[in-house]
Amino acid sequence: MRDIVSLGCTTCKRKNYSTTKNKKTTPDKLEFKKFCSHCRAHTVHKEMK
Repeated sequence: MRDIVSLGCTTCKRKNYSTTKNKKTTPDKLEFKKFCSHCRAHTVHKEMK
């Protein structure tokens, strides 16, 4: 049931991280504050397709 999703930076729109999530228990999109190497700052990363 766990699917691989990619996380992208909201400022530069680049995909930096990948993680897994259970779509049955968390139907909404994931959102984390992580480091973006292109922006060189901690930014919000959201689940992208």
